[in-house]
Amino acid sequence: MTLPKKNFWRNLIIFLSVMGPGIITANVDNDAGGITTYSVAGAHFGYSLIWSFIPIIIALVIIQEMCSRMAVVTGKGLADLIREEFGVKVTFYAMIVLIFSNLFNTISEFAGIAASAELFGINKFILVPLCAIFIWWLIVKGTYKSVEKIFLLACLFYLSYVLSGFLSKPNWKEVAQSSIRPALHFDKAYLFMLIGVIGTTIAPWMQFYQQSSVVEKGIKIEDYKFARWDVIIGAFVVNAIAIFIVVVCASTLFKHGIRIETAKDAAEALRPLAGDYCFYLFAFGLFNASIFSACILPLSTAYSVCEGMGWEVGVNRRFRQAPQFYTLYTLIIAIGAAVILLPNVKLVPIMLISQATNGILLPFVLIFMLLLINNKRLMGNFTNSKIYNILTIIVIVAMITLSIFLFFATLGVHA
Repeated sequence: MTLPKKNFWRNLIIFLSVMGPGIITANVDNDAGGITTYSVAGAHFGYSLIWSFIPIIIALVIIQEMCSRMAVVTGKGLADLIREEFGVKVTFYAMIVLIFSNLFNTISEFAGIAASAELFGINKFILVPLCAIFIWWLIVKGTYKSVEKIFLLACLFYLSYVLSGFLSKPNWKEVAQSSIRPALHFDKAYLFMLIGVIGTTIAPWMQFYQQSSVVEKGIKIEDYKFARWDVIIGAFVVNAIAIFIVVVCASTLFKHGIRIETAKDAAEALRPLAGDYCFYLFAFGLFNASIFSACILPLSTAYSVCEGMGWEVGVNRRFRQAPQFYTLYTLIIAIGAAVILLPNVKLVPIMLISQATNGILLPFVLIFMLLLINNKRLMGNFTNSKIYNILTIIVIVAMITLSIFLFFATLGVHA
């Protein structure tokens, strides 16, 4: 009787040592842009879009699991493998697009920091530079283990949205029914919102960061099943948080017919309806998500570009050991923060460019991944099964289609 208990504690310890890359990568998906999307979805459409998070979970697990598996089996990052298998020229152009995409995404995260500063009555010219310095210091002076612990702590702070969800006192029976009963409407606004909710699930930076972080963590093949659980738990947690954001706004703003455009609008509108505690929890969640994502996106870019170019990478290396890695990381943070401090900066064109570059790069990244994961020379016995390949192709086609529709829909809305 004691053996199963010993195995349980042993497995738990191994899982805790492996845990990190999957959960962290997934949670960054709930960044300032994601929170805005979910807030607007709840405020404008109530609970009617909650069902869409089930296919989102499936898509996220399938794509990120492949990244984790490639990292464990090959010991190399995704950009590294693309360069080795498809050549330097292809990798170079992919990295150029990724740099622009992540740069504009990082600017959006600093916009989220600036918005949360206003919610707390803090001058953005004070908070944004302080956050930029903290983000830079955290990576440049830290080690992978210390940085990962801080990132996991940041994931815990997403629970502020769970608390605000309960404070908003939703109809839980209606929430449960909406999660399993698709409520499709074919008007333009609903379809655009549906595309937005699903289309923000998988961005190119996620695959590069997930695989690089698994490599730097040094997870072994014998512990891979625990890394898979890290991916699965991450996908469920990030979507549970997203559902709570929708629930908060649906049970308060939608109920009272209040329209919003940003997460900042949502927090301000919640105050008179759900009280100060709900307001502060929602505002804090926006700040945490923004600063967390502003750490990860430049780091993902530095990992990807340096791997693709064959340069030294890794948080465990010092500046003199990986100068290109830290220089690129520093530049993206500096530019992201500086742009938000410019007077009358227009965020809509930034979001459009970000969406466009994501839409251009995502199909190539997912196709490269499918080719790499089925390469026997690289993966040995860890290639995809036929069923897994079919599921992956369905997800890839769906994500590519959604990215294209989201881009053109966004153009149409903001034209």
